Amino acid sequence: MTDKSRVLIFDTTLRDGEQSPGATMTHDEKLEIAMLLDEMGVDIIEAGFPIASEGDFEAVSAIAKASKNSVIAGLSRANYKDIDRCWEAVKHAARPRIHTFIGTSPLHRGITNLGTEEMLERIQDTVAHARNLCEDVQWSAMDAIRTERDYLCRVVECAIKAGATTINIPDTVGYTLPSESSDIIAMLLEKVPGADEVIFATHCHNDLGMATANALAAVSAGARQIECTINGLGERAGNTALEEVVMAIKVRKDLMPFTTAIDTTKIMHLSRRVAQVSGFPVQFNKAVVGKNAFLHESGIHQDGVLKNVETFEIMRPADIGLTETNIAMGKHSGRAALRTKMRDLGFELADNQLNDVFVRFKALADRKKEVYDDDLIALLTDSTANTDHDFLQVKWLRVICGSDGQEAELKMLVDGVEKTAKCAGDGPVDACFKAVQAIYPTKAELKIYQVHAVTEGTDAQATVSVRLAEDGRIVTGSAADTDTILASVKAYVGALNRLRVRSQKTAPDADVKSVSYKL
Repeated sequence: MTDKSRVLIFDTTLRDGEQSPGATMTHDEKLEIAMLLDEMGVDIIEAGFPIASEGDFEAVSAIAKASKNSVIAGLSRANYKDIDRCWEAVKHAARPRIHTFIGTSPLHRGITNLGTEEMLERIQDTVAHARNLCEDVQWSAMDAIRTERDYLCRVVECAIKAGATTINIPDTVGYTLPSESSDIIAMLLEKVPGADEVIFATHCHNDLGMATANALAAVSAGARQIECTINGLGERAGNTALEEVVMAIKVRKDLMPFTTAIDTTKIMHLSRRVAQVSGFPVQFNKAVVGKNAFLHESGIHQDGVLKNVETFEIMRPADIGLTETNIAMGKHSGRAALRTKMRDLGFELADNQLNDVFVRFKALADRKKEVYDDDLIALLTDSTANTDHDFLQVKWLRVICGSDGQEAELKMLVDGVEKTAKCAGDGPVDACFKAVQAIYPTKAELKIYQVHAVTEGTDAQATVSVRLAEDGRIVTGSAADTDTILASVKAYVGALNRLRVRSQKTAPDADVKSVSYKL
């Protein structure tokens, strides 16, 4: 990288983001998100963890073959088997990268049972092995922030000498402060031989709510790669959010005189799509992409914005691709109007997708007086639930409610076989879920059940999110409908379908004492 003002954006939505409990994505969803990131101008896409499962390997390999612009990286632990598997997946990319890591803090050295010298030897061997396979090698010191400073300098120097071209300094547990984040990068650039010949990266978690601030502080000290995710998705409280750092760089040119290759007008579309496929809705007051990010209720604010929008808006909605006019469509609208409207919202639908959404749109328009932009976006969420290809499919539902009790009668297809059940419950949703359990018994435990009204009014669509856990696996399902109970059942069944797919994946087979697992 010759331009020292350029900040590389490394998106790990498909790897760290998918590690969010319940955020499992299908093969096709991963490929779709990767292509959107590639088109958006993301410099590096971390497509997954190839050794984790056959499904992960196939997804990374497919993304590597399909990518046009971005570097495609895969994650690997500090052992030859991981690195070889990673290379097999990413080698098809026009610009492949192997990303290998090991925990360097005293806590993590204790887990791997490696002494400081043994760890240096492991770093030397594994980074050199990766470099023999691939010219672009990234090495990460997991839990770098809690690693002794002198030892951090030693391991970074070792990785550089072994052939790493990018050095990542992760705040794995979201523990640091901005001043410390910048001090560590400055120290490494000053003290480590060869530091000026590699790119330093920052990977910040949001446990204390400072991931974006810590990432930008690292950049101000000389880091030139930010690892982030769409919507800040990721382990525990999440990661640095791509939309936040990119827009901070765009807006604060006085303090952040840097550039990125990101097409910011695609941010809102990606945010919405990731929310849909991951099942993690974006909070209303989320920075940049939240529903309330450009809304003004205070009379003083409204008056100021009407007179000069810059009084209370530091960026324009159009800067992130927010162009919706909230003009309602109705039952007389045709396919061409729907395609144009979806395109305006940032969704380019293939013919088969358009046909599917159009059928749902017409059905919704018959039940709802006006169909707004948010309703159309919710239809896309619902289009991923209860499809003809699913193992479990909801075919018919009747619910009886009253002060004297609730009862649900449900008809489903289980691998193409029609089954029915009638169950009573403590409320209509409970009765429905018991009917699902009667048809398809499972030990899955309901962890979260959430209902969000998409628009206003008694005829509003409801988007329902369900999170299930079974044998350490956590999945999320979501669905939308004007019938909240039906949406609940479809979301629950969708989660069961995802759980079935997830259970077919194989876990990493390496000894936890010999390698570290997560960044």
